[in-house]
Amino acid sequence: MLTIAYLGNGKSTNRYHLPFSTKLGEKIKVKTIYSPSGRQAWTPLDGTNYTTDLADILTDSEIQLVVITTPLKFHYQYAKQALEAGKNVLLEKPFTETSDEAKELFALAKEKSLFLQCYQNRRFDSDFLTVQKVIESGKLGDLLEVEMHYDYFRPEVPESAEHFSRDDSYLYGHGCHTIDQVLSYFGEPDNIRYDVRQLLGQDRMNDYFDLDFYYGKLKVSVKSSYFRLKERPSFVVYGKKGSFVKHTKDRQEEHLKLFHMPENADFGIDLPEHYGILTYLDEDNVYHEEKVVSEVGDYSRIYEGVYQAIINGKEKIVKDEETILQVEILEAGIAAMEANQ
Repeated sequence: MLTIAYLGNGKSTNRYHLPFSTKLGEKIKVKTIYSPSGRQAWTPLDGTNYTTDLADILTDSEIQLVVITTPLKFHYQYAKQALEAGKNVLLEKPFTETSDEAKELFALAKEKSLFLQCYQNRRFDSDFLTVQKVIESGKLGDLLEVEMHYDYFRPEVPESAEHFSRDDSYLYGHGCHTIDQVLSYFGEPDNIRYDVRQLLGQDRMNDYFDLDFYYGKLKVSVKSSYFRLKERPSFVVYGKKGSFVKHTKDRQEEHLKLFHMPENADFGIDLPEHYGILTYLDEDNVYHEEKVVSEVGDYSRIYEGVYQAIINGKEKIVKDEETILQVEILEAGIAAMEANQ
C-alpha cells in the first residue's frame, strides 16, 4: 500500500483527486487531510484523519506521499517542507510560480532520493487520447497543424478582477493543461510565438492567450478565451490527407461536477454524439468521413503511475524537464504580455 496525505481540503482535493486515488483502494490509502482552517465543506472521507496541524502529516512515518492541492502561492513552500521532512510529493499544477523554484525543488528531491512530480491529469483526457489514436492511425498523412481550444463564456470572472495577478491569470490557471499536453506528446518545440492578452485593459486579468508551438513544418496552437459565447472545438487536426475535428471535451469534469463518480460504469464516457469526425482520402484517393469512437479518459492513471514509481521504482509519467519547461513557458507568456503594454 501507498499511504498518502493531502495538504488542502477544497475543491481540488475533493473533486479532482480523491475520486481517483480512492478508486485505487487496493494500492492507495488516504490517511490524513490537512486544512489550516479546519473548515469542512465536503463530505468527510470515511477512515481518514482531518487535521489543522501540519506536523500530523510531516512527522507521521507511515505517510509516504504528500499531495499538495493548495493555491499556487503555497506550492513551493509546502513542497519544500514536505521534501525536507522526507516525504515524496505530488504537486498540483501549475507546479510553481517560477522556474527557479521548480528547479530548486527537483534538485532537493534528487538530493534526498525522493519522488516529486506535477499532477498532470489532463494527459488522460478522452479527447486528447483520441487525437493521439487518430494521428497514429496514419490516415491524416503528414501532420501540418493542430489546434487545441479551452474556452469559456464567463465574462463575470475577468470583470470581477480589478487588478492583474499572475497566479490567477488564465495562462497560469488553464494554460498549464493544454501546454502540458503539447509538451508530453510533441516534445520541446523549435520555437514558440506568444499572444497573451488582457481584453479588459491594462492591469486587468489575463483572460486570453494564443500560443503557437513550431516543430519544423508542424504548428501546434493552444488557444483560450473567457469571452467565447460558443466555444471552439476542443481539437482540430490537419494533415496532408485529411482532418479530424473533436468538438466535445473530456467529460470526466462534467460528471464530477454532477457528483457522478468514477465507480459508475459510464463515468466520463462519450456518447456517439460526442465522437469526433475524421475526414480523409485513402491511398486510392477515395473520400471517407467517419465518426471515431472516443478513447476512455481516466485521471486515476496518474495515481497508478505515482504508485508504480514510488513502490516499484518505475519511471515517472511526468518528467522533471517537462515540468520545468512548462513553467518557463508560463513565465515567458506573462513577460510577453507585459512587454506589449
